[in-house]
Amino acid sequence: MKTLLKYLVSIVVLTTIVYANKPTLVIYTYDSFAASWGPAPLIKKAFEKKYDCNLTFVATSSSIGALRKIQLEGKNTKADILLGLDTNSAELARKTGLFAVQHTNTSKLDLPIKWSDKNFVPFDYSYFAFVYDSNKLKNPPKSFDELANMPKDFKIIIEDPRSSTPGLGLLLWVKATYKDKAYEYWKKLAPHILTITKGWSEAYNLFLKGEVDMVLSYTTSPAYHIIEEKKYNYKTANFKAGHYAGIEIAGILKSSKHKALAQKFLNFMLSDEFANIIPTTNWSYPVVKTKKGLPKGFASVYVPKKMILIDGKTVEKHRKAYINEWLKALAK
Repeated sequence: MKTLLKYLVSIVVLTTIVYANKPTLVIYTYDSFAASWGPAPLIKKAFEKKYDCNLTFVATSSSIGALRKIQLEGKNTKADILLGLDTNSAELARKTGLFAVQHTNTSKLDLPIKWSDKNFVPFDYSYFAFVYDSNKLKNPPKSFDELANMPKDFKIIIEDPRSSTPGLGLLLWVKATYKDKAYEYWKKLAPHILTITKGWSEAYNLFLKGEVDMVLSYTTSPAYHIIEEKKYNYKTANFKAGHYAGIEIAGILKSSKHKALAQKFLNFMLSDEFANIIPTTNWSYPVVKTKKGLPKGFASVYVPKKMILIDGKTVEKHRKAYINEWLKALAK
C-alpha cells in the first residue's frame, strides 16, 4: 500500500512539474467567449495540443470591461492577449499604448472590408441586429423609424455603449443613420427601452425569458437556435437601409512575457481549425474561408445588402461626444 501511495504521489508531482514547465498564455476576453458552450474550450484544447503549452481564458462581462481591467493592472497585468474588442474600440485600445506590434500574415482574410492594422488581427465578424420571436411578433420593424413608432407597450433591451461592443455598435449605427438628428431619435426610442445591460449575455438571457419583444444582438444569432435547438422562430428585424458591422479583433500586450507564443495564437486565429470552431460556438462568421465551409443553418441567416461601418479613428475622435449625447437623450 505504501509503495502504491508513493507511486501515485510521484505521478501527481511529475504531472504538476510538467504542467508548470509549460508556458502559460493568458487571454482576457468576454464571458460568452470563455463560457463552457463558447469557443474557448475547443480553442484551448486545439492550441495546447499544437503548441504544447497551457492556455488560460479570463472572462469579464464584456470585452471593453476586459480592456478596463488591463488598464487598471497596467504593466502588471497577467494578460498576454486581449480578445474580443471590435473595430469600433480598436483606437480606444491603441491609445493606451499597451499593445505590441503584431506580425500576422492577413493575406487570406475574407472580410467585407480591406484589412490593415499594426496592432490587431480580426477573428470573426457579424452584423448588429434586433432579434425577435416570430411566434410572438408577426410584423417586426424594418427600419429605425418603424422601431421607434411601434406600440407603446413594445419593449426592447439594448447594451451599454460604455461597456459593450454591441451597445457601441448600436450607438454608431444610429449616428450613421441620423447624424445630427441622432439625439432626437434616441429621445423618441427611449420609451421602448426596458433596460440597458452591461453586456450581451445578460441582455440575450432576459430576451429568452420573455422580458421584451426584441434584443440587440447579431444577424447570425438565429443560427444558434436553428442548429442547436431546431427552432426557426428566432429571427432578425432586417433593416432595409443596412446593418452596422461588428468585426472582432485580438491584440498582444507589450507586457507579455510570451510574445512569441502570443503571436502563434494570432496566427492560429486565421487557421482552418480555429475558423471551423467559430460558427457554432461564437455564432459569427470566421474571417477566413475553410474547406469545410459554414454549417447549413447559416444559409437561413439574413445577410445585409448594405454594410455600415464608421472608420475607427472617427469613432474614437467622437466617441465621448456620441455617448454623452446618448446619455442626455435617455436621461429621465
